[in-house]
Parts: sequence; structure tokens; C-alpha cells
Amino acid sequence: MNFFDIITNSHNDTLARTGIIHTPHGDIHTPAFIVVGTSAAVRAVDTDSLAGLGAQAVLANTYHLYLQPGMEIIRQHGGFAPMMGWTGPTFTDSGGFQVFSLGTAFGSHVSKFAKGEPEQGVVGLEKKEKPKKLATIDDEGVTFRSHKNGSSHRFTPESSMEIQWDLAADIIFAFDECTSPTDTLEYQKKALDRTHAWAKRSLDRHTELDTDNRQALFGVVQGGAFPDLRKYSAQTLGAMEFDGYGIGGSFTKSDLQTAVMWATTELPEGKPRHLLGIGDPIDFFLGIEAGIDTFDCVSPTRIARHGGFYTYDGMAHIANRQHRTSMLPLDTHCDCSTCTRYTRAYIAHLFHAREMSAATLLSVHNLHFIVRLVDTIRDTLRDGSYSEFKAAFLARYYSGKL
Repeated sequence: MNFFDIITNSHNDTLARTGIIHTPHGDIHTPAFIVVGTSAAVRAVDTDSLAGLGAQAVLANTYHLYLQPGMEIIRQHGGFAPMMGWTGPTFTDSGGFQVFSLGTAFGSHVSKFAKGEPEQGVVGLEKKEKPKKLATIDDEGVTFRSHKNGSSHRFTPESSMEIQWDLAADIIFAFDECTSPTDTLEYQKKALDRTHAWAKRSLDRHTELDTDNRQALFGVVQGGAFPDLRKYSAQTLGAMEFDGYGIGGSFTKSDLQTAVMWATTELPEGKPRHLLGIGDPIDFFLGIEAGIDTFDCVSPTRIARHGGFYTYDGMAHIANRQHRTSMLPLDTHCDCSTCTRYTRAYIAHLFHAREMSAATLLSVHNLHFIVRLVDTIRDTLRDGSYSEFKAAFLARYYSGKL
């Protein structure tokens, strides 16, 4: 079976393209936003609502599902998707991001994005005393202490493949080391060699497990904000027989597109590319122009739980005083189930009353907004109106805040 078909290519001197990823549970039309359901659940949103808001696929987290409910329960359900009642395409990450979040980044404010250019270690961030990290890395794998109860667990490339096999996702990722934007060039090189060795081990174990080609395996390009490392990683992984590629790790926010292109220009053109954990509206335009096909990010639901919501005029917050009496929907241009039924005043009331349904209504809207945004980008790439849509959307969205 052909896994990926490119439908249109090379728009306005960019690497933007549209395509179709074929999976056993349906096609994914790309570019596409993949909704994150970390623990086999999208925060505050039920599965029926996911289908209603236009989600094409769901991505779950290997580390979190391994800890809870555990692999025996998931095996009894036949995978995480049947367990959550989702019948469409699925992804799982490898647990590699937890190497970063429970290791270098644990207890700090370090994120995927640096605040400046990479130099000798610290990139615009102050070193502060922080709790003892929960992940220890060696060349064979990673030892975790559970963030839930402190119990010890061991992840290797082989065990990550075995866990993801039982999770039964259509698309899975090789085990990798996600580095910090504060890491030195010397450490980035060491971590990259480890990631490439783990990629080969992941590929070997996946080949042993997936004898009937049920799962697609993506290698993960790393290298931080260093162009030579990004290109070298893409070339190394591109020479391996992966079905597609993820681009992970840390970036400089202002140079996201450039950093992504360091990788995409070196990767095989006929295979899909996924940008891990990126979700600001402008990032979709930049990533797609750099040749990205799919994205995932927790931002839409995380923002919603804190009262934030997207509009075509920028981000807004439901706790702001003017929304308490507003009879408008969250966004007058949105046709999601939240905007067609409820006013800002009602949702503000729910939020101030600490009703759980406030997070649900805001999450449904935010997911619909982002899914539709990427869908519209795809449509405009196909019909030739992309440049006009991009200019109009970005000028309006970033012109000011509500």
C-alpha cells in the first residue's frame, strides 16, 4: 500500500504541499492538525465532539499511558483508540519528550523554545536551583521515576516500540532524546549520536514486530538550533527505511521556519513530515511553507482550561470584564457547536462559577478553530489562494488583542 501521496507541490517558491497519508483507519488529508489526547482522552472533550469539530486523527502519549492505566488494560481493549472510542487514524509519541521534560527541564521554566541564539550552553535563560530530575539517560536508554508515585521504570528503544505496538497506533515514533535549548553544542552532538543509534534500534525492533505492515514508524530529527546538526540528523535518518519523519527538539522562536527547513530540505520528499509540539497560529504557516505535513500541540485545550480562546482578531480571555454581558459568540466567524449555541456571557458565567463545562466549551471552540485554520490553509494551497489568505489572516489575527 502506498503510504503517502503528494497531491500538490511547490507553492510560491516554498516547500508547501498537500497530500494524503493512508492508514488502516482512514486517510489524513495534509496539511493537518493532529489533536492531542495524552492519556487516551482529549482534555475536557468527548470523542463524539472530536469527530464533530473536524479532527482527522488523535495523538496519545506513550509514557503516560504506560504508567496509567498500564499496558495490560490497554491490551485488553485492543489499543488506546478502541479504549477511548475513537475509530479514526492515530499517532503515539515514543516517550522521548519525557527525556527532556522529566530530565533537563524538570522543575524549571525551560521550554522547547530558546530566547536567543545558541552559544555555550545557556540561551537567554538563568540557571536556577530546581528539584532533582526524574529521568536519567545513558546510551542504552532512560530510567524514569514516575511523576505519580516515584516508582522506577526503564525505557529503551526496544521497549518503546513494544509499548507502542500494544497501544496499536497507526503511526508511531522512534525513541529519541529531546534536548534542551540550554544544552551546549558538545552535548547536542552527543545526544544526536545517541538519537541516531536509538533510531536504528527502534527500526530493527519495529521490523520484528510489524510483520504485516500495520504500523508506520517515523524517525525523529534532532539537533537543536544548530544548522549543521539538523542537516546531519535529517541526512542520517533519511537514509534509514522510515515511513516518515518527525522534527523535534528545541528551536529559536524567531527562526522556526529556517530551523525546520534545515531538516526538510534534506529529508526524502516522498515521505510525510510531522512537526512535534508546535501550535501557535503563525507556526502553521511557517511550518507548512517549510514542508511540514502534520502538527500536534496541546495548546488549544491548555489555553481553554485557563479561559483563553482564539478569535480571528487574536487571542482573548473569557474572564475579561467585557465578556460577562456580551451576547456574541466566542467568534462571529466560527460555526463550531460552542459558537452556534452559546454566548460569551454564558461561558463567562460558567468560568467564574468554576463549572467544568466552561473548559469543555472553550476547548471545543479552540480545537475547531485550529483544525479549521490548517484545513483552510490546505484548501487555499490547492486552489491557489494561499498567499491572499495568509496575508489577510495574519494581518487581522496579530493586529491587536481583545
